[in-house]
Amino acid sequence: MADLTVVVITKNEEKNIRKCIESFRGIAKRFVVVDSGSTDETKSICDSINKELKDIGSSLDFYFHEFTSHANQLNWAFSNTSIDTEWTMRIDADEELMESLADEIQEKLCKIEPSINGIVVRRRTIFMGRWIKHGGRYPEYLLRIFRTGKASCEMKIMDEHIVLSEGGIVTFKHDLIDNNQKSLDWWTAKHNWYSNKEVMDHQMSLSGQSFVEAGGSSNQAKIKRIVKDGGYYKLPMFFRAHLYYIYRYYFKLGFLDGPEGRIFHFLQAYWYRFLVDAKLFECKKNNIEIKEQRDLQA
Repeated sequence: MADLTVVVITKNEEKNIRKCIESFRGIAKRFVVVDSGSTDETKSICDSINKELKDIGSSLDFYFHEFTSHANQLNWAFSNTSIDTEWTMRIDADEELMESLADEIQEKLCKIEPSINGIVVRRRTIFMGRWIKHGGRYPEYLLRIFRTGKASCEMKIMDEHIVLSEGGIVTFKHDLIDNNQKSLDWWTAKHNWYSNKEVMDHQMSLSGQSFVEAGGSSNQAKIKRIVKDGGYYKLPMFFRAHLYYIYRYYFKLGFLDGPEGRIFHFLQAYWYRFLVDAKLFECKKNNIEIKEQRDLQA
């Protein structure tokens, strides 16, 4: 068993939480679930899982913390749940480990050199049951495992990442899977909520208020942020969403992902980006400042 605590942020995750925890296949010493007020069976499922984990010498501790942002939830978890393992991992409730990644963590984590404090993993997205392999979506490189106390989540409203305070980074070979079991209706509601957060983040960036913590993260995450803030948002409003979709679907071969890919790339690369621009346009026209978003009500 790896000397690892896994932190999961939840809100109404009854369809995802069990497969997330079970994907670790007993390799983690402890799970910390920080919930912001689920009204479904999330807590009762976690209670049941905790009883099962105790049989193998692991545990799951369930906490409530009022949601203000994903970054706040994660940093509260890192600081207030008595994590005493050598390593901490962040995972979303709709994510899971491939068996090969669970094996890699079990085998390699205890052998990491002392100078290395962070581990980047690869993520693949499953949408409507299909692996979205094209369109620039795979692989995503994310810093998700770190020596306890050596990292935090940057206080950013959107696209927040784990960043190291010191030390080096290595990349594992195998994949984490984003495989949400919720409906397309929920997916669009979530992205509508995300669009408000992105507008707020962009407004704060323009006014010089946006805060990004310095530190080590994945190079891919850094490059994406530079491209978005320094390139994408410099393009003409509305046209940029159209251009981004063409780039993703045709130039990055998103059409090879079949009908599921067609839906995903259109909604994620065009509809969502166009929606953000529409809200930015509305805010500028009517002098609206987007207020802080609470947790997703869906």
